[in-house]
Amino acid sequence: MQQLSGQDAMFIHTEATGIPQHIGALSIYDQSTSADGIVRFKQILQLIESRAHLSPIFKRQLRRVPLGLDQPYWEDIENLDIESHIHHIALPKPGDWRQLCILASRIHSRPMDLSKPLWEMYVIEGLDSVRGLPKNCFAVMIKIHHAAMDGASGAQFIPMIHDLSPDVGDAGTAPQRVVQQYNNWHMLSRAVGNNLKKPKQFFDLAGSLIPAWQRIRRGKKEQDFVSLDDKQKTLFQGKISPHRVCDAVPFAFEELRAIKNTVPGATINDTMLCVVSGALRKYLSAKQALPEKTLVSGCPIDVRSDAERSGGGNMVGFMTVSLRSDIADPKARLAAIHDASMSSKAYAEALGPRVAVNVTDVLPGGVLSLALRAAASTGLTESAVIFNTVVTNVPGPNQQLYFCGAKLVDGMNFGPLLPNVGLFHIVYSSVLNKVGSISISFTACRKMLPDPEFYSECLQASFDELKAATLGSTKTASPALDSVHQ
Repeated sequence: MQQLSGQDAMFIHTEATGIPQHIGALSIYDQSTSADGIVRFKQILQLIESRAHLSPIFKRQLRRVPLGLDQPYWEDIENLDIESHIHHIALPKPGDWRQLCILASRIHSRPMDLSKPLWEMYVIEGLDSVRGLPKNCFAVMIKIHHAAMDGASGAQFIPMIHDLSPDVGDAGTAPQRVVQQYNNWHMLSRAVGNNLKKPKQFFDLAGSLIPAWQRIRRGKKEQDFVSLDDKQKTLFQGKISPHRVCDAVPFAFEELRAIKNTVPGATINDTMLCVVSGALRKYLSAKQALPEKTLVSGCPIDVRSDAERSGGGNMVGFMTVSLRSDIADPKARLAAIHDASMSSKAYAEALGPRVAVNVTDVLPGGVLSLALRAAASTGLTESAVIFNTVVTNVPGPNQQLYFCGAKLVDGMNFGPLLPNVGLFHIVYSSVLNKVGSISISFTACRKMLPDPEFYSECLQASFDELKAATLGSTKTASPALDSVHQ
C-alpha cells in the first residue's frame, strides 16, 4: 500500500456534488491503418488487459483511514474486472463534432465510483461526420481521478497504451505481484505516528515561509513583481452546477511561433494566454459582463525534480497571471502578458515553487476534509475570487502514436472545475520537428457557459485578430461575433 500525498488527497477531499475531481482525454483514431482496416472492441479489451501492469493506476483502489484520521491509501487489488471499466457506445447519426462534444461533456460530468480503481474508458463509434476526418474513425475517452494523476504524469501514462507504429507491440509478461493489504488497526497506528510528526512539519514549514515572506517584501519594494489584488468576479464565478460543456480549437504551431517572435521575449505560453484573454474579452463583452479591470488566470506549474519524474500523482505549484484583458489591442496585450508572466514567475520563485505541495502535506487529512466541506456548505468558497479561470499546459506526444494499430489523428482534453471557478482551459501541444498544432480545450459549467460553440468562435476570432495585429493577416473574425449573444 502507498499513502496518498497531501496534494493527491486534496482532490479526494475536494470531491463534492457538482465538482468531481477527475481529468480526462479524448483521442480520435483512424482505423484504416490497423490490420484489416478495423479495430474490434475485443482487441481494445485485450490491449488494456495486457498492459495493465505497466501502470499502478489500473490495479489499485482507494482505501480510507477510519474516522479520516490520516490521508487515504492506494490499495492493490487482486483481480481487475476490465469490462467494468471499459464501455462501448456510439454516436447517433450524423456523428458530427458537436454531438461528440455533447457526449463527452455528459461522460465527464459523471462522478467516478470511488470504491473502484479510479479510471474509466469509453470507446465511441459513429464518428462519420467529424470535421476533416476520414470515415470510420473512432474515439477513446479516458477518465482518471486527479488524485492519481496530474497533467505531467498523464503525459507519461498515455504512451504506455500506445505504439509507435501500426504493429501492436508486446508489453511483456506481467511480473509477480504481492498484493499487500492493511487492516484498520495497522492504518490507525500509522496515523498516530504520522500525526505526531505534524507539529514539527508545521514549524519547519513556518520557518521556511519567513525567508519567503522577506523575499516577497523585498521584491515588491524593488518592483520585481506586483501583487494581483482586487480580482474581479465574472460569469464564471459562483456555485458550480453538475453539468459540463466542452470543446477544443486547434491552431497551427508555425503561426503561433511566428506571432510570439513579433514581441521580444514572448513565449508560446504567453501567446496562448493572449488568445484566451482575447476570447474572454469577446465572450464577456457580448454578454455585457466584461469587467473594467483585468481578469486573472491560475496557472499550474510542475515542480517535480528530475528524480521525481517517474512518479505518479500530483506535484503542482500554482501561480496567478494577469491576462491583461483590460487592453484591447492584441499585440499590446501580448507584450503586457509577457511582462505579467515574468512578474508572476518572479513572485512564485520568491514564495517557493513547492509551497503548495508542502502545505497540503502538513495539514491533517480529516481537518482538511472538514474545512473544505464546511466552506462549501456555508458558501465561503464563492465569497472570494482567487482567479477567474485556469490555463494549464499539457505536453502531447512528440511522435506519431497508434492504438491497436489505429493512427491517432485528433483529440481534446478535460480538466476539473474548482470551487468558484467554472472555466478550465488546457493547452495541448502536438508538435513534431517544429510542425504540428497546439489546441485549446476548455471545460466549463454549463450554467455559466451555456453556448460553448460561441466561446469556440471567440477563441478562433481572438487568434485571428492577434495574427492580424502581429503578422498582418487579412482573415476576418466569424460573422457570429458581430451580433450580441445573450
